[in-house]
Amino acid sequence: MLQPKRTKFRKAQKGRMKGISQRGHQLSNGMFGIKSLDSKFITSRQIEAARIAATRHMKREGQLWIKIFPDKPITKKPLEVRMGKGKGAPEYFVAVVKPGRILFEVSGVAANVAKEALRLAAQKLPVKTKFITARDFQA
Repeated sequence: MLQPKRTKFRKAQKGRMKGISQRGHQLSNGMFGIKSLDSKFITSRQIEAARIAATRHMKREGQLWIKIFPDKPITKKPLEVRMGKGKGAPEYFVAVVKPGRILFEVSGVAANVAKEALRLAAQKLPVKTKFITARDFQA
């Protein structure tokens, strides 16, 4: 079987988001949370919009944890620039989210308030989500 020829320089690729989340798939801080069912890039602006929607509904009661962080830079070349001349400048940052990853956690509020707040937050995100509760929660 022929092996592909290895070159000295490797191109930086975007990567594939296959498989399920290996970390961050259980509630660690709050009693309620939303879990991702898709794999996508979530931008820092989308995370901030979801945080504002959730805290506004909770009327700043309770506590909200954001369990993802946008640490992957996405680059883009300016418009009407010819090919070549290197890689473009970083345009924005994203968080890589796989299925099973906990996105937000909430505690200190009633179950119905938390469910509605996280529903409003999930509407701002590009992934399908699922509302989850902690195992030791008594209604």
